[in-house]
Amino acid sequence: MSDNDTYVIRAGSTAHDQFETDVDAARAGWEWSSIRVLNLPAGGVETIDTGEEEILVLPLSGGCTVEVDGQSITLDGRPEVWTAITDYLYVPRRTTITVRSEDGGHFALPGSKATTDKPLRHCPVTEVGTGLRGTGNCSRQVNNYALGNPVETSHLLVCEVLTPGGNWSSYPPHKHDEHTDVERVLEEIYYYEVRPGRGDTTGMALQRIYPSPAGDIDVCAELHSGDVVIMPHGYHGPSVAAPGYDLYYLNVMAGPAEDSTWLMTDDPHHTWIRDTWDDSPVDPRLPMTPLNQTRSDIHE
Repeated sequence: MSDNDTYVIRAGSTAHDQFETDVDAARAGWEWSSIRVLNLPAGGVETIDTGEEEILVLPLSGGCTVEVDGQSITLDGRPEVWTAITDYLYVPRRTTITVRSEDGGHFALPGSKATTDKPLRHCPVTEVGTGLRGTGNCSRQVNNYALGNPVETSHLLVCEVLTPGGNWSSYPPHKHDEHTDVERVLEEIYYYEVRPGRGDTTGMALQRIYPSPAGDIDVCAELHSGDVVIMPHGYHGPSVAAPGYDLYYLNVMAGPAEDSTWLMTDDPHHTWIRDTWDDSPVDPRLPMTPLNQTRSDIHE
């Protein structure tokens, strides 16, 4: 029997006030990871208290000004996720911020419970770790915002993945639900956007999660823009972009380890697929955004 109703959170189902998505740890049924998406109209303002969480203010589209501790920090943002990476702000726990957007925009607030205090930090575009992973129809682009780059977090890891239409991403399937020398326990959230097709048609994507030794789970779901999938355990992948419709997803990860490290293990049945990547070129539709650098440790 499918677990889609448990782990797939549909667009709009958690909306309130100016938040079109609000999935906290309690809603997810776990301890660490959260995601909110703030939709501000032109001239919109929202005040946010981080409480015991650390968060990023990560523009998806548009720019904003963040007022915090007597400072006013401008985030230039980006027109859309498909064509540019963005600057962003790390905000520690027990901090109140006010977000203002003159022209309006969408702003992701990925978060995690924090156990240490880290400094507030404006992170420029030049610090985003970017790279291409896989080849052929497994090609995708990964942009790291809080993973393997200079920003310090207590537990929060964040990246985004851009997958051209028709390609398989988050593949081969992998997991991070045990603490070992080669793996960390990380609760993960995927927040999806699907790029409109010709004539602004609405597309879809597919997501699979299946059991690992850590527990049973069975998700095979059709996804649309604004949908969220929560992944407490299990092998996850592929994330499939339907032909004609590019796929974006924001990864939010956090867990009990204090080393801010992403470590995973492939499903051993499918890890051989990585060996085939040397035999075909990267999809020529990539990169979608300009690349800063190529990293071998970038999350995928």
